[in-house]
Amino acid sequence: MTHDKDDEALNRWKASLGLNAGTPIGDPSDPRKCIIKSLALEVEGRPDVVIDLSASGALESLKDKPFTIKEGATFRIKVVFQVHHEVLSGLKYLQVVKRKGVRVSKDEEMLGSYAPSTTEKPVYEKKFNPDEAPSGMLYRGHYNAVSKFLDDDDHTHLLFEWSFDIAKEWPN
Repeated sequence: MTHDKDDEALNRWKASLGLNAGTPIGDPSDPRKCIIKSLALEVEGRPDVVIDLSASGALESLKDKPFTIKEGATFRIKVVFQVHHEVLSGLKYLQVVKRKGVRVSKDEEMLGSYAPSTTEKPVYEKKFNPDEAPSGMLYRGHYNAVSKFLDDDDHTHLLFEWSFDIAKEWPN
């Protein structure tokens, strides 16, 4: 890579990704390139619902313990993750939501490209664009979702099923 040192545009791009800032923290014995640490459901005026994905059984509980979202509420998803070993290019989030077996939405959120996590930048945090829960009696009920994080090379970093309920009011 010594031939790249005089390439000013390449050096600016590397700096924008945070390359060469701190010591890489990736575990050489862990082959994963992207590790999703946590997911959170953020709603203004309410405490965040945070799922620590490093906890044992966390992914399995997502399907069986649904989030409850008040109809018409504006919410957003926040993800915290680490990148190990090399630059992660074109990370994106895909989600398919079904109700009673019928697909009701398919969403994609581009997260971007990231340098390996370092001692100076141990995790990345990305907040998705705000979304609004549907409202009205017909939309209330249980929904199932399949979500995945993948990169430009179509490598899936995390695939999981989860569920949520749209309700008239927030749970107590």
